[in-house]
Amino acid sequence: MTPLRLSVLAALGACTSPQLPRVPEPRDLPLPTAAQLRWQQAEFGVLVSLDMHTFGDGRYVQQQARVTPVDDVDRFAPAQLDAEQWVLAAKAAGARFAILTASHESGFRLWQSHANPYCLKATRWGDGRRDVVGEFHDACERHGLLPGIYVGTRWNAQLGIYDFRVTERSGISQEQYNRLIEAEVEELCTRYGEWFEFWFDGGAHGPEQGGPDLLSIVAAHQPDAVFYHNLQRADARWGGSESGTVPYPCWATFPFQATGAGESARAVIAQHGFALLKHGDPDGRWWMPAMSDAPLRGHGGHEWFWEPGDERLLQPVDKLVDMYCRSVGHNSTLILGICPDDRGLVPDADVARLAAFGAARERQFAAPVAVADAIAPGAEVELAFGGERSFDLVVLQEDIRHGERVRGYQLQVRQGGRWLDLGTGSCIGHQRIHVLDATATGDALRVVVREARGEPRLLRVAAHRDEADAARRWQQRPR
Repeated sequence: MTPLRLSVLAALGACTSPQLPRVPEPRDLPLPTAAQLRWQQAEFGVLVSLDMHTFGDGRYVQQQARVTPVDDVDRFAPAQLDAEQWVLAAKAAGARFAILTASHESGFRLWQSHANPYCLKATRWGDGRRDVVGEFHDACERHGLLPGIYVGTRWNAQLGIYDFRVTERSGISQEQYNRLIEAEVEELCTRYGEWFEFWFDGGAHGPEQGGPDLLSIVAAHQPDAVFYHNLQRADARWGGSESGTVPYPCWATFPFQATGAGESARAVIAQHGFALLKHGDPDGRWWMPAMSDAPLRGHGGHEWFWEPGDERLLQPVDKLVDMYCRSVGHNSTLILGICPDDRGLVPDADVARLAAFGAARERQFAAPVAVADAIAPGAEVELAFGGERSFDLVVLQEDIRHGERVRGYQLQVRQGGRWLDLGTGSCIGHQRIHVLDATATGDALRVVVREARGEPRLLRVAAHRDEADAARRWQQRPR
């Protein structure tokens, strides 16, 4: 399509624009809900994984944990548990939200449940009175992180639930299990205040699959929360791997209203494969942005829960920076797994790594060479530097309140009065981070939208100089 010309001349942030003919607004472009918009704008958060798996002898083996009950509730005995320490560690990394595993495969509940006796009420720890979910929610609110909650319904070793279904050793009916889960979710929805996200591990079977009716409970009590997910609704989608990255392009739109119960998204994958989860669909009818998740202890291993002596698995700082560029910078939301140890604290080495990651990102993005963030609608943005400058990162954002409109664009740098190509792209969405193959030098940057649905609405254009050059150490990996 022939671009509509719009020059936004920005001398270190100052923008002007001429009046141009209006382009008809697209009528069928999917738009984010308020909850989805807030989720994408948060960009980066952590998943705090704590359960019976953290305590006792032997390493966590997922298949065993799903079927082996832990009858001794007093195995849960973290002598120094401090949710505020977890939240501060996440904040030092630059996280804007945190999600707690309120229940996982063991079936143990980290709150004072009236519906389920297999919970903190039954322990000697804290005289049976402490509520980890409440302490976590309070710590998030004190320190400005959005609190989320992770609820496991697919597996429950204590009750003999396997892949959502009661088994011969369950001792309860499917109907009783469904009502139990509904009562638990109502407790979580009504006791603690506002939640940013409800994450149902592996999805949640709904009534049409013989499962509990959880969506109606969350929608009634937590209307502003992201719901992730079941066959009734999926406000976000898994990005197809646990690498903390998604390939480019990654569209926030999807051809189906849900991805299928289970993190394998079996119904979708059977027909379309993982590629659809990773890339999305630019012509999809539903807004369903991608999540990129990875454990902090995932470098050559895969530890979501703490194990002694696994500090060697901590992701290197340069890899974490690259992960951010290829998740948030690919129009996805990054969720990094952190794991308190058997004391109830995030280990010192993990805290230091999170802080180093936060500092590296701060160095990389805090002081742009030039930025334009008051951009009128149109198809061309010119960012003048006020002199010759060098840069190696370009950050683009669309105003996704109006949908993903850009479908093809070109980046150019001006050198000696001539415009030279830096690269091209298709999807921008909430954010696209270009890590250039080599440092570019010039006196202006230009973004030219070559194809769009309706009039392009860019929100921000920024050029950065990565002094630490951390991201480039991983540039040999596909972007």
